[in-house]
Amino acid sequence: MSSRNANILCVCMLLFGALVLAQTTDVRLPGNNQGYEPEQPIAFSHRLHAGELAIDCMYCHFGAQTSRHAGVPPASVCMNCHSTVTAGYDAVLAEREAANDEGRDERRIISDELRKLYDALALDDELRPVAGAEPQRIEWVRVHDLPDYVYFDHRVHVARGLACETCHGPVQSMERVRQYSDLAMGWCVQCHRDQTVVVEGHPDEHASTDCAACHY
Repeated sequence: MSSRNANILCVCMLLFGALVLAQTTDVRLPGNNQGYEPEQPIAFSHRLHAGELAIDCMYCHFGAQTSRHAGVPPASVCMNCHSTVTAGYDAVLAEREAANDEGRDERRIISDELRKLYDALALDDELRPVAGAEPQRIEWVRVHDLPDYVYFDHRVHVARGLACETCHGPVQSMERVRQYSDLAMGWCVQCHRDQTVVVEGHPDEHASTDCAACHY
């Protein structure tokens, strides 16, 4: 066999191996974290909060309106509700019924996950500051992480009325948040192209596809 034929055979075998590998494993291009769904320090359910309770995204992620970054809401935002809501309704109802049956006062029920929040804030079972204890930062794991050479500004997209689901997918159905879109450059560029609206007699309303819009 000539060296040329051997090289061709080697390339074909490599391509065949790559095809088999792509079909049998979760192969991703570098930087593609689509489907990434890390475990968080507190099992916060977007399905419950954004879905069942229909809490607006901007209530917690208010930074998306005023900053490049949507940001993780501070624990003080959580406490707007969870200073009174300390456990799921089923657990609270079970305690209420037990207290009635036993002829005693109803006790405060704190769920395991909310206990983590209160511990981070150095609060006791009565939600009072623990003497000598310092609040600790909750180490949330970032899910959506664009490369440093990409400039993305949330406030521009929010101001244009773009729904959060456009990029983040059906978060209201996710028990644990995952990266829904691949967030690849081609995906972003295509979205910008799709946003172009031609109005007769007026300049085109469009999202820029100039490289400098995102890379500068």
